[in-house]
Amino acid sequence: MSPQKTLATAQRVLRQLHHDRRTLALLFVVPPALITILKYVFQASPATFTHLAPLLLGIFPMILMFLVTSIATLRERTNGTLERLMTMPVGKLDFIVGYALAFSAVALVQSLISAGVMLGLLRVTVLGGTLPTILGALAAALLGTALGLFVSAFAASEFQAVQFMPAFIFPQLLTCGLFVARDHMARFLQLLADVFPLTYSVDAMKQIAFHASWSTTLTRDFVLVLAYALVALVLGSLTIRRQQ
Repeated sequence: MSPQKTLATAQRVLRQLHHDRRTLALLFVVPPALITILKYVFQASPATFTHLAPLLLGIFPMILMFLVTSIATLRERTNGTLERLMTMPVGKLDFIVGYALAFSAVALVQSLISAGVMLGLLRVTVLGGTLPTILGALAAALLGTALGLFVSAFAASEFQAVQFMPAFIFPQLLTCGLFVARDHMARFLQLLADVFPLTYSVDAMKQIAFHASWSTTLTRDFVLVLAYALVALVLGSLTIRRQQ
């Protein structure tokens, strides 16, 4: 892997995103807007909103980055850009890591905006503090980026990439502990939740929201989320074929 080629790939992706204003709006405006709407949904029960809002920072960035990354990467595959790149001296890891770096930069901005709106504008109290909150949202976004890069290999069109949402994301959303505590679910669902990456993203935000100190459980959750992301990136690189 060449750092120069990896950075060149990341810069190319960022230039493309810079000209795609609708995608930027989806990434930067939608997450804080949804959290703001939720505040007024629970206007009669502010304690419920205070409980849910930090958890959603472990979910919304992951889902949106998964959606945008999978579609953007699939577009590279279907319009021939990836095949042309693979005829050049650009390694698979240069491509995958370059994409990951570009979307990680986007994810960082998204995390700063979403956390800023939640903590500042909506005045949600998070016992763990601002920095862990931003890190939790960023880890969720990185996970979505990595999973989107991987899943894009199994879709033949942008519509199929969107179809992966209910099949790949919704089961994780239902079992992550957002709606019902995991130990109250059926045993087989608990076992499924234990292997789903979104579970640990939500758990990390729970630790940040309701515990003032950094715990070993929080460290475990962050490590597992990043490990899932790393595995997804490696698997994603394996789906890229070198063209002659």
